[in-house]
Amino acid sequence: MLKSRIDKSTGFEKRFENAGTVVYENSIEASKAVAKEIADLIKVKQAQKQPCILGLATGSSPKGLYAELVRLHKEEGLSFKNVVSFNLDEYYPMEPDSINSYVRFMKELLFDQVDILPENYHIPDGTLSKEDIADYCSQYEAKIKAFGGIDLQILGIGGNGHIGFNESGALQNSKTRLVALDHITRVAASNDFSGLNNTPRTAITLGVKAIMEAKRVILLAWGERKSNIIKASVEGEVTNRVPASYLQEHNNATFVLDKAAASKLTRINTPWLVEKIDWTDELIRKAVLGLALHLKKPILMLTDADYIENGMSDLLADSGPAYDINIKIFNKLQNTITGWPGGKPNADDSKRPERAEPAKKRVLIFSPHPDDDIISMGGTFKRLQEQGHEVHVGYQTSGNIAVADDEALRFASFVCDYNDKFGIKSEEAEAIYKKAVAFLKNKKASEVDIKEVRYIKGLIRRGEAQSTCYFVGVPDNQIHFMELPFYETGTIEKKPLGEKDVKITMDLIEKIKPHQIYAAGDLADPHGTHKVCLDAIFEAAKRLKPKKFMKDCWIWLYRGAWQEWGIDEIEMAVPMGPDQVLEKRKGIFKHQSQKDGVVFQGSDSREFWQRAEDRNRETAELYDQLGLSHYAAMEAFVRWKY
Repeated sequence: MLKSRIDKSTGFEKRFENAGTVVYENSIEASKAVAKEIADLIKVKQAQKQPCILGLATGSSPKGLYAELVRLHKEEGLSFKNVVSFNLDEYYPMEPDSINSYVRFMKELLFDQVDILPENYHIPDGTLSKEDIADYCSQYEAKIKAFGGIDLQILGIGGNGHIGFNESGALQNSKTRLVALDHITRVAASNDFSGLNNTPRTAITLGVKAIMEAKRVILLAWGERKSNIIKASVEGEVTNRVPASYLQEHNNATFVLDKAAASKLTRINTPWLVEKIDWTDELIRKAVLGLALHLKKPILMLTDADYIENGMSDLLADSGPAYDINIKIFNKLQNTITGWPGGKPNADDSKRPERAEPAKKRVLIFSPHPDDDIISMGGTFKRLQEQGHEVHVGYQTSGNIAVADDEALRFASFVCDYNDKFGIKSEEAEAIYKKAVAFLKNKKASEVDIKEVRYIKGLIRRGEAQSTCYFVGVPDNQIHFMELPFYETGTIEKKPLGEKDVKITMDLIEKIKPHQIYAAGDLADPHGTHKVCLDAIFEAAKRLKPKKFMKDCWIWLYRGAWQEWGIDEIEMAVPMGPDQVLEKRKGIFKHQSQKDGVVFQGSDSREFWQRAEDRNRETAELYDQLGLSHYAAMEAFVRWKY
């Protein structure tokens, strides 16, 4: 059973945590552990000739769990014939055959792939009339009680701490009911519905009371985006503002986390506050920089008293006085700053982030979507080109699903008008345009685009990427459109990383033989496109490692438009002046399809150029606050050693 007050990886007592937590290296390992617990429970119930009552969740978090349960059924003979399941929720209104229905989700990911009896799984009905919902909800709870209650309940967690669709403000005694969805929840779901306007405003959810009555509860959370709400749920007060915090009062609940989701917990983020630790260079840097930012002091102004009063007296005893520690950390941070991301020729590089030689490097920038290069590292991109390096860009995916339908129609219409204006007869172009118009006119919410529309959208984004490269100065023969197969489904849901994806990535690296690779190191969403693209690069690099040219290849990771590396993690910071910030903005503007109300806006209403500028400015302000040089903006990188 996954419950412990001691973390198996660190041995730390979780005295800051008010609920059981278990942290795994990644979501795959965690999902397998939870699947094993469920399988063991099913088998125990089978031996007792009793039904096993499971409460099931949807969303991205349990996908790996369901995949492992399917594997256990197909490869190890786990039977689900004694399983009775009750799902947490369903959007309302929602037809069961809709691409976004939880009925379809559960059938495709689990029920249709195992031997559970169809009459034994229950999912709230999104087709009811409003007048019938109250009675239906009462009956739903009555069915659960008739089976003796839920033996094991699986939960995910929303960005506002919701469990099921029990949003912020839900009471602990709330029952199964129709609820209005919080704006944060709708924004998080809007990608699946191709925009906020198409996202349901209501849902039917199992109440908090029924969840708390489950004999065992396991909450799953993966990725950095969940780290803040996990800390609030596990270490904060029990409050209806964060419904997941109610689980602190459950006598058999466990938060099962990957390292990224657990990263803000006190024992992981600031372990020196929990137990005596071995002060590594990384931990010293993290602690000192965190202390300076917390106290709003430059590094060199920290005192012995500051260390002692903030749980760092052990460090002071081992490495003090404070002045000596401060100088060491200040110098290390100062040495991360460079205006020469490809290395400064004929310079002492012993304290610089990059090598001076070769003076002219071959550089390969991997961009998961067609705009990540300019949004995330546009200043560095332009500087590498201007400083004489041979810069290549590998656009890993087409990005076609992120183009609005009216943009696709506009460009298709342009082709027809162009042909007409110049007397070019093209029945094929007219036919494609008419087919696209007919499809888009009758397109249902979240319906997969026909291939012609996908191709048009992909061409739009390809043209924008080329325009950015021309702006920076990169020639055509150094622009590479990879179109990794995992992405080309036409839907939000992508295929797993495959051998073809890795092979395409390996081939490009081997063709260029780069001295530097830049890649998107986003780990916020473990199932997102950026993470899959990064995994392809990591796997390719590992396989190519024996090649002679790879001994001279360094891999630098940048972050996307939403987040930045922690100040203690940054190994290279490339500063920008006001003029360079404006130049980067002009490069981002080349991506016109991603301006003014883009398809996947996320929870942030700012445009991409605004997000990028704010993030780069905030990084520069952190360096300034810590007592280093003041710049208009900074782009940050972490080196990955393979």
